[in-house]
Amino acid sequence: MGDKEIKITILIDNNSIIDRYFLAEPGLSIYIETDNKNILFDTGYSDAFLINAQKMKIDLLSLDYLVISHGHMDHTWGLPYLIRLISEAAIEGLSYHKPTVISHPDAFSSKKIPEIGAIGSMLDRNSLERFFPTKTSIKPLWLTPNVVFLGEIPRKYEFEAKTPIGKTCIEEREVDDFNFDDSAIAINSPEGLIIVTGCSHAGICNIIDYAISVCKEDRIYDIIGGFHLLNSPKEQLKNTIEYFKRINPKKLHACHCVDLKSKIALSQVSPLEEIGSGVVLQY
Repeated sequence: MGDKEIKITILIDNNSIIDRYFLAEPGLSIYIETDNKNILFDTGYSDAFLINAQKMKIDLLSLDYLVISHGHMDHTWGLPYLIRLISEAAIEGLSYHKPTVISHPDAFSSKKIPEIGAIGSMLDRNSLERFFPTKTSIKPLWLTPNVVFLGEIPRKYEFEAKTPIGKTCIEEREVDDFNFDDSAIAINSPEGLIIVTGCSHAGICNIIDYAISVCKEDRIYDIIGGFHLLNSPKEQLKNTIEYFKRINPKKLHACHCVDLKSKIALSQVSPLEEIGSGVVLQY
């Protein structure tokens, strides 16, 4: 693959594709190849992303970056399995590369829902740094000339990101968790921006606006990932649909945390395409 090509593989999604025999689970993991770099975006909930990667002949021992969209269990609980994979490769004398972990500073903070318990990463930052080099950033961080981790997303739209999910611990204080660690990746392509999201707790419209601002590009080629449109209030869904009408993306791959009602609404204003574990997108 040439260094100007972009290849995005869905390792894990809530859904699988008919006649494609890959695992699915309520989680997300996406593999990105571009600019001669290999980037893993999230690790899902279990080792299913590793099993699917092996079936697709994707070598996760050659990762350059592991980007964590945010600290919830369905995006980070596969991380110990990746650590095992790379640690065992070292023991066996195999060729491997330790990826640099990229995240918001709060991604590995404690997260919990009182009636359920812990819903955050199994590893805190200090524990993670024993295995992989780690870099956190609130500001946008360019991983390649065309790929940027967006950092903390400004909350611009009143209809998004209004409801906390449980509690988090910030500076030794337990507070409502508004998921300020939620981020995304933006990729510059010749046809416009490709935006890869985790859950979009920051608000999908907020994320897109910030990607446009950071990359200085208002053409939207594709948006891939979770939009956090689950049983959304009518006002939120209505305003989101109006926003998508305005930005006019060339295509959408809405998955993970987007319910059927929202997908149907999105399909009325944007070209919504099939997505699930095993799907490969090339640009």
